[in-house]
Amino acid sequence: MMNYSKDFEKALEFGRPPNISSLFPNSKALLVSGKFIDLAMLAKGKAICMAANGRNHFIIKGALKAAQKANSAIIIEIARSEGGAGAYCAANFWNLAPQVDAICNELNIMVPVAIHADHYGIKKEEDIEPAKTEIPTLFEAGMTSIAIDASHLPDDKNLLANLELNPYVPEWAGLETEVGEIKGKEGLSTVEEALFLIRGLNANDIFPNWIALNNGTTHGIEASDKGIQLGLTEEIHAALSKYNVSGAQHGTSGNNSDRLREIAARTRTTKANVATALQMLSWGLDVNDYGNALQDENGEFIKVIGQGVTEEMWVEMTAYAENKGLKGGNYKKLNLPFENKLLGQPREIRDRMVARVEDFVFDMLVNVFNADNTAPLVIEAILDAGTYDPGPKASRLEKPEEWTSNKIIERAKEINAGNC
Repeated sequence: MMNYSKDFEKALEFGRPPNISSLFPNSKALLVSGKFIDLAMLAKGKAICMAANGRNHFIIKGALKAAQKANSAIIIEIARSEGGAGAYCAANFWNLAPQVDAICNELNIMVPVAIHADHYGIKKEEDIEPAKTEIPTLFEAGMTSIAIDASHLPDDKNLLANLELNPYVPEWAGLETEVGEIKGKEGLSTVEEALFLIRGLNANDIFPNWIALNNGTTHGIEASDKGIQLGLTEEIHAALSKYNVSGAQHGTSGNNSDRLREIAARTRTTKANVATALQMLSWGLDVNDYGNALQDENGEFIKVIGQGVTEEMWVEMTAYAENKGLKGGNYKKLNLPFENKLLGQPREIRDRMVARVEDFVFDMLVNVFNADNTAPLVIEAILDAGTYDPGPKASRLEKPEEWTSNKIIERAKEINAGNC
């Protein structure tokens, strides 16, 4: 039988990757490779780890408290748009890990946490060269997994960008790749596109933990009830099964709890991003059961009296938004100018902001994602591995000589012809 406290201490000794041990030598926070989080969800079965986008300090704190309460592993992440060089949040690629580590030590959080650089976007080929400099800085700052997202590019260039950037990602780090830009009505990922990307990576000894699809979702506030296409997701995951890659679900907004439960039950998804919902909850806005912010007949968000920020602060925030022409999902751009103002509110206000996030995340972890009691599974995997890197969960099945740069370009033409 597992002695959780004793085994937690053992996992701290060798389960934290080198960057974390170097940055936080005296820490009692178990910050781990995203690989271990994926393995734990697979071990439990039909379980998804929430990847909470830490757009503000209150979200990070609330999500960690919820994970502790649920005895669940959790991923705290920030996307390049949120926390990169052109950030609209105060939390960023370079200060996220220190924030998480500090909160874990402050609150005695004893569940494993991965720090994920989400949507490291490569939107044009010219983005690749500077990324070779920037990506190592993310790991120097404490990231433990990354999503290389070149899905805006054509299939061949997406794959080639992943191959070119992979040497800059530590072997021990969790890795996510993406096919089919999250673009709502403009088009969905196909089996052929997903296989092309994963097969090409496999031939080059790259074995991602997760693949993110455009399976019918959008980021931000979703007005449509169409949402995630379960059948498509199942079909793609089944086609990829021999490559042992898990699914990463993006854009959970607009999908009710029943649909998200089906994603957990019927697909190989082990990671689900939750971003906009947590921001709105922390501010005190009225949301439905899956965190989509409600709006009145004038299209304005509805502030719940006595929840989240003070009423005076909300008036100031909405006035700023109006002055800047911010509407709907672009309220996300309030994060950066208001972070310090929100931290300067009275303790009881800050505490209720955190509590609202905590309650929502706890419910999602336990009652939707089936992630409760996965923390011991991560620790067990670390102890079994005896190291901070469990290694790849797949092996090479493809022939490298069939996936050279020239052949990748030729193969991509066949996909595009088939999709016309």
